[in-house]
Amino acid sequence: MLSDIRELLEPLRDLHDRIRDTVLAACERQQMEELAGVERETAGDTIYSIDAISEGPLLEFFSELRRQHAFVLIAEGLERDSRGEASAEWRIIVDPIDGTRGLMYQKRSAWILTGVAPNRGDRTSLEDIVLAVQTEIPLVKQHLSDQLWAIKGSGVQAERLNRLTRERLPFRPRPSEAKTIAHGFAMISRFFPGVRDELAAIDEEIVTGALGPLQPGKAHCFEDQYISTGGQLYELIMGHDRFVADLRPLMEQIAARRGRRLGICCHPYDLCSALIAREAGVIVTDPKGAALRAPLDVMTDVAWAGYANASIHDQIQPLLEAALRKRGL
Repeated sequence: MLSDIRELLEPLRDLHDRIRDTVLAACERQQMEELAGVERETAGDTIYSIDAISEGPLLEFFSELRRQHAFVLIAEGLERDSRGEASAEWRIIVDPIDGTRGLMYQKRSAWILTGVAPNRGDRTSLEDIVLAVQTEIPLVKQHLSDQLWAIKGSGVQAERLNRLTRERLPFRPRPSEAKTIAHGFAMISRFFPGVRDELAAIDEEIVTGALGPLQPGKAHCFEDQYISTGGQLYELIMGHDRFVADLRPLMEQIAARRGRRLGICCHPYDLCSALIAREAGVIVTDPKGAALRAPLDVMTDVAWAGYANASIHDQIQPLLEAALRKRGL
């Protein structure tokens, strides 16, 4: 019999608070060059010194939680803890710092992401997540930090922490209700070198197809290359962005034709808080409109698309699919 998922909510929120405060303290006392040092390389990603700082509170917390709950832990940068896997109630997937590169250079907030799904063995996927929490790790100069969480079917809740006063105030996330991407933020992710030209070409085709030829002296829409999947979902949830798609895994064929290898892609732990966006009303799918069914692991490359509402989805999704079909993707 599964325990009530609500029993995990407050402990996980507390964990996020611990990680946020630990990482922020390190950012305040250490030099940028120290935080940006490479700690180790893993199959999924590069682990920087700032990432390693988050691992202490993470491992300590889950050691404590194991006294009360049976679960499988899957986390970026760590080997899967699968003790008692067959009898585990839950699979818990965590990204301790999503957006490391922006945070370690103090350019932009990073996010702590956690998703919890009933244990269905290796068949457990992103679609099975029933509880998600995401917490902002703000810049040192920033005194506000947001935390959002959702239980499947129960909507979204959110609080904003004032780091100076420790006061917490609830707020209501609200995705954009705009009917079009015109004069809003809409983009294809192209963070890293490799096939950025092709991703930009897809972006251009979608925008032109949606809004027509560019008018002299005008801007159809805007883009924001936020190097954090959790951050991108947050921007959709808060009404700042209207459309985001990360197609990097689909570019493998194009990279191969050029005699290159595909670089880093989005992984399931980057998308483990997508439930929050969906509960807020954001449409989150794979690029062809299907549910996200990637397994809960640290290796699988995942392509995804997010639309602020049904109108944006209906405007953009057919254009996205046509651009992919044109390239045989």
